[in-house]
Amino acid sequence: MAKNLKICIIGAGSAQFSLGMVKDLCLTENLRGSHVTLMDIDAERLDMIYKLATRYAEQLGSTLTFDKTTDRAAALDGADYVINTGYVLGHIVEAQLRDLCSRYGYYHFGGALGPYHQFWLQLSVAKDMEKICPNAWLIQVGNPVFHTSTLIGRETSTKTIGLCHGHYGCLEVAAVLGLDPEKIIWEAPGLNHNIWMTKFEYEGQDAYPLIDEWIATKGEEYWNSHTASTTHDAQMSRGACNEYRLYGLMPIGDTVRRGGWWYHTDIATKKRWFGEPYGGPDTHIARPFFVKNLEKSVKMMMDTANDLSANLLDVFGSTKTREQ
Repeated sequence: MAKNLKICIIGAGSAQFSLGMVKDLCLTENLRGSHVTLMDIDAERLDMIYKLATRYAEQLGSTLTFDKTTDRAAALDGADYVINTGYVLGHIVEAQLRDLCSRYGYYHFGGALGPYHQFWLQLSVAKDMEKICPNAWLIQVGNPVFHTSTLIGRETSTKTIGLCHGHYGCLEVAAVLGLDPEKIIWEAPGLNHNIWMTKFEYEGQDAYPLIDEWIATKGEEYWNSHTASTTHDAQMSRGACNEYRLYGLMPIGDTVRRGGWWYHTDIATKKRWFGEPYGGPDTHIARPFFVKNLEKSVKMMMDTANDLSANLLDVFGSTKTREQ
């Protein structure tokens, strides 16, 4: 049975999450009649997603309603659920850290340093919720999910769920092996960016031997010829398989990007372990390319939001994303 809820999205202008989230909310039958408050400090990006959300809902025939605000306290007032996707200065800080590390002779491999701005934002949102909507659930999506969820749990009474989507790397393993994803059973528990495939079955049988066979018979050919289709295309890289050999389980999703220091000493080493042309998602080659694609995505959404003749169902589709 549907229940009318108020859902607040912090960082609603996100280039990665906002549009997919609007689609999924509109397409979730049990949320019909609910209200979504979009909050962001970037008024232009906020206006963009508000235009897209209201028109998409109208064209879909959804009964969801939307409003927008740059005032976080107003957004939280009366909320049942708060989804925090915020990423404060993220790509700017990452670029600064790459430069800082290089000046001291280190190759920065991403994520290990510099989450202060994120800690400050996520904790301040949780503390505001304690005062404004103490019964609401916080769904923490912005990284680093594990660290911020731990911080919020220690420092506040806010009810928190941290979500990471890296476990879908199991499907990439199946794809490279040529397996029907509908016939695999997998488990990949762990912590944000530290998850391992503890179960992998195909048609009821243990499928880890299929990974072993692929590494032995096709691995070298794949690693020497495969060109990454995206900056994050590293699930079956030489580095991932080397981690599997070392630790006994296949690393999944962003876990592949971590591993030991020896994978990350310089760009040539990175390319050997994680492939051409990027050397994994955290190099001085990959990150600017990734950011440029985000900027293209935002421009496309801006153009579509301002094109009143656009049929948003044709542009963005009417099926849910894979995000939980």
